This record gives sequence, C-alpha cells and structure tokens, in this order.
Amino acid sequence: MGSLSIWHWLIVLVIVMMVFGTKKLRNIGSDLGGAVKGFKDGMKEGEGAPGAKEDPAAAAKELRDSTTIDVQAKDASNNKQG
Repeated sequence: MGSLSIWHWLIVLVIVMMVFGTKKLRNIGSDLGGAVKGFKDGMKEGEGAPGAKEDPAAAAKELRDSTTIDVQAKDASNNKQG
C-alpha cells in the first residue's frame, strides 16, 4: 500500500469535477487566490507601518509623555500671569 499512482489521482479528479462541476471549482480557486492575495497585502502593510517593530511599552510611554500635563508648571505660569 504505497503512494497512489497518477491514475488514482486522475480518477479522483474526475469524480470531484462530476460532483462539484468545473464552474464551482473555478470559483473556489479564484476565491482562494483572492484570499491569499489579500493576506499577503495585509502582511506587507503591517511590515511597512511606522513603529510596527517598536516596543509597545516605549510607545505607551511616548503617548503618556505627550498627553501628560505638568500641574506644577501650569500653576507657576498662572501665578506669574495673575
């Protein structure tokens, strides 16, 4: 019971074509190809994104630093103005 010969595969192919039909098999093939292409495009976009390989902790710290308000400095500037 070794591997199947070419004739076995041809018979299986003919049976599959009879069950599903060539149009449905063609549609399945094009859908699968489109899905693979979309996946590859998504992977390329993910690799090219700026900061994608950056450490998430560093990105969170940078965001926190850019949105943090120094209350003491704000109070000091208000005291000078008023």
